[in-house]
Amino acid sequence: MHKSLMSCAVLSMALAGAVHAQAATTKPAAFEALGKGVQIYTCSAAGGAYAWHLKAPDASLLDAKGQTIGKHFAGPSWQANDGSTVVAEPLTAAPSPDAGAVAWLVLHAKSHSGSGTMAAVQYIVRAHTEGGVAPATGCDAGHAGTEVRVPYSALYQFFP
Repeated sequence: MHKSLMSCAVLSMALAGAVHAQAATTKPAAFEALGKGVQIYTCSAAGGAYAWHLKAPDASLLDAKGQTIGKHFAGPSWQANDGSTVVAEPLTAAPSPDAGAVAWLVLHAKSHSGSGTMAAVQYIVRAHTEGGVAPATGCDAGHAGTEVRVPYSALYQFFP
């Protein structure tokens, strides 16, 4: 099977299983946003070797008209302009069909704050990623503690 089809199939199966309980009683009404920003990596030692480790994303969430409707940041967290926030944890990941892009993910909400747009979000899918992969070089003892900001974009889908 072609790599991109495999990634889509894996995500589709994971999402279908993740929202099966809700789908049995109500049809999930998803909304989506384009995330545009950076993935922030820090150079640090792990297991005797130096490597880039993800610190946090820093991205704006844009609607179909390109208007900012929220932001994405450490947690991982997504916050709508109305102040409501969802913090999630990954359920599954699939490599992006684009080798230079961060993985596609299915995440499950672990906490919420506020009573707006993000209050009912239970699942988040990150797909159609571009960029954001940690540098392959440049992390060594002389660069420990250094941060790099790698541009990326992704489609985020939010499900109740």
